[in-house]
Amino acid sequence: MTIARSPDPNVAAIEMVAVNKWFGAFHALRDIDLTVANGEKIVICGPSGSGKSTLIRCVNRLETHQGGKIFVEGKELTSDLRRVERIRRDVGMVFQHFNLFPHLTILENCVLAPVRVLKLAPEKARSIALHYLSKVHIPEQADKYPGQLSGGQQQRVAIARALCMNPKIMLFDEPTSSLDPEMVKEVLDVMAELAREGMTMICVTHEMGFARRAADRIIFMDAGAIVEVSRPAEFFDAPKHQRTRRFLDKILK
Repeated sequence: MTIARSPDPNVAAIEMVAVNKWFGAFHALRDIDLTVANGEKIVICGPSGSGKSTLIRCVNRLETHQGGKIFVEGKELTSDLRRVERIRRDVGMVFQHFNLFPHLTILENCVLAPVRVLKLAPEKARSIALHYLSKVHIPEQADKYPGQLSGGQQQRVAIARALCMNPKIMLFDEPTSSLDPEMVKEVLDVMAELAREGMTMICVTHEMGFARRAADRIIFMDAGAIVEVSRPAEFFDAPKHQRTRRFLDKILK
C-alpha cells in the first residue's frame, strides 16, 4: 500500500549545526545546534517571533539559512535545486492554513503530488490516498471539496496529503492555531497516533497537553535562540531557565 522507504538508523533524521538566519537586519535564528534522531518527536514552543516557524521552514528550505549547515538524513541542504527537491520528498509539512486546492476534491488533492512528483500510476496513487484518508478517519469525505469540510477535517486532509508522499519526517507549523477550539482535539489525536507509530516529527505548537503526552523532547526558543531542551516531565515540572518558567506561568494559567 505504501512506498516503503525506511530511514537509515545510523544517520540522524535532522542535524543543524551553528545555523543562522537573517531577514535583513533582523537576526531570526542564532547559532542553532539541534540533532533529531529517527523516530524522535520534538515539540518547539516559545513566544511569538522567537524563530520557531523559521527553524522548521529551514529544514526543507522554504527559508534559506545564511550560516551553518543543515543535514536531512545525512544529506546537506544546499542551493542545489535537485538536491532540495530530493530532500523535500522525505519531508512532509503541514501548515497553519490548510493550503488545499479548492477546485479539487479531497481525493484529487491527495493524489496530485504522488502522480506528478513520484510518477505513480493514478490507480496506485488513489489506493494510497484512500489508505491515508482512512488513517486520519475521513475516508467518507474523499469525493467532497475542501469548502464542504470543517476546519478540523481540512487539516486532517492536509496531514493525509503529506503522508501520501511517504515522508520519513513530518513537520507541523502550528497546525491547530487557526482552528476553532472544538476542532483542535481531532487534529491532535491524529498527530498523536502518528507519534505512537514512530514517525519522526517536529511540531511547532502551543498545545502543551499534546507536548506533554507526545513529545520525546521539548525545545523552548526565545529571540531566535534555543534556550532550553528538556524531556516533558522536566520541562513542565522543573524548567531550568527563568525565561522558560515565565513562559509556562503565562500560558498555563
